[in-house]
Amino acid sequence: MRRLLNTLYITKQESYLHKERETIVIKQGSEKLGQFPALTVGNIFCFGQVSVSPFLMGYCAEQNMGLSFYTEYGRFLARVVGKQSGNVLLRREQYRRADNEQQSLQIARLMIAAKISNSRSVLLREVRNHGENDALAAAAKHLSASKRNSEHAGSLAELMGVEGDAAARYFSVFNDLVRGSGMAFGGRIRRPPTDPVNALLSFVYSLITQECMSALMGVGLDPYVGFLHRDRPGRASLALDLLEEFRAAWADRFVLTLVNRRQIQLSDFVIEASGAVRLTDDARKTLLVAYQERKQVEILHPYLQEQVPIGLLPHCQAMLLARHIRGDMQMYTPYVLK
Repeated sequence: MRRLLNTLYITKQESYLHKERETIVIKQGSEKLGQFPALTVGNIFCFGQVSVSPFLMGYCAEQNMGLSFYTEYGRFLARVVGKQSGNVLLRREQYRRADNEQQSLQIARLMIAAKISNSRSVLLREVRNHGENDALAAAAKHLSASKRNSEHAGSLAELMGVEGDAAARYFSVFNDLVRGSGMAFGGRIRRPPTDPVNALLSFVYSLITQECMSALMGVGLDPYVGFLHRDRPGRASLALDLLEEFRAAWADRFVLTLVNRRQIQLSDFVIEASGAVRLTDDARKTLLVAYQERKQVEILHPYLQEQVPIGLLPHCQAMLLARHIRGDMQMYTPYVLK
């Protein structure tokens, strides 16, 4: 159970929530896990086997309190809201901003600057842990300049150019982060991935994209209307925008851990007739178990200054983004590694 930004995150399995006078009570069997004044709660996010009493559900609807349900692994299931929830107004404001390039650019610049900063942090962490590396140091310096350029980009096209250049430089030295596994990385190849490291990156990016989609739907935003990634049928553009903050900070570091600790090895991949490389079924299970364990690790959120499980980071950022779009916050604060 976690309380952040006036939102309750219920992750304890077999929990039961009910209303007691003007409070919300969380129990597991006969044990009381927590009790909060209902007026201080704006949203309730339930993960996995969590039950809510009909009376509390009705209260949430009457009081415009968001009540969202997810699988234990974070896939969005449903959201219960009241008649005057404000979600339509939130989405209309989201659409207006998405149609305005300058307003879109304001948010997109922050997200891309965070992505570049996080990529630089990954490189510098390697230098700190394993000694000086001229190639990594030069790439980190290049990313510092890219971050400054992203903050002053005058158009979305210019911003995407800066992001593309920074990503190319980052991945040009990514092989230096892969140590002694026998897996060579020659550059980012997406569709299809043609080497094990690219296969891992693509798979984990897709997992976190789903986390971002669930988080955005949970706060009432439309995951298909983005600010950097433009509209395309079937593409979750806003989820991909949010993913940018987590590519290096979460996905890349997780993949490097799997590879460098030999949790995933060369024998865990198969090459298809098309040349695409994919994980075996057993290796995929190994990765998913490690992924769920990683989501439970708590870190200090740099803006909230609270300990937050990594798996809840997309929900925190989605809530901050929704607050900015509603006008409750002057600026959106992206997730940046410290």
